[in-house]
Amino acid sequence: MCGLRHTCLTNWLNAGVPPASAAEWAGNSVPVLLATYARCIDGQLDDLKQRIEGAGELPDLAAAGV
Repeated sequence: MCGLRHTCLTNWLNAGVPPASAAEWAGNSVPVLLATYARCIDGQLDDLKQRIEGAGELPDLAAAGV
């Protein structure tokens, strides 16, 4: 059963599920999850950079009067 759990968590993280969500679903803490599965989130830097750049395209709230 432990092998299936490991496979499931590995697949979630490789698919881009946020570590906090995967940890919650698995009943782990984020530090424990990252200590065990850190290699799974390695290699996602390009995707993360695109997300950060996309976040920079948010509307300017000051110009909108908010």
